[in-house]
Amino acid sequence: MMNEENIGTWAGLIWNALNDAKKGLNLKDLRKVTKLKVNEMHLALGWLAKEGKLNFKEVKDDIQVALR
Repeated sequence: MMNEENIGTWAGLIWNALNDAKKGLNLKDLRKVTKLKVNEMHLALGWLAKEGKLNFKEVKDDIQVALR
């Protein structure tokens, strides 16, 4: 179900995955680690981006995401 509570939970999964990685992860690896569906991951990334907690970098044909 897509609601603010679930999106916040998914954002926490992403934040923890990036914090544990100690470096950025590409979207494919981030999805593997968190086991989120594509739409869930995108909603959570938007949540964290709006809060100013992420850095994004284009790397070849992918996007690298890291904590600020």
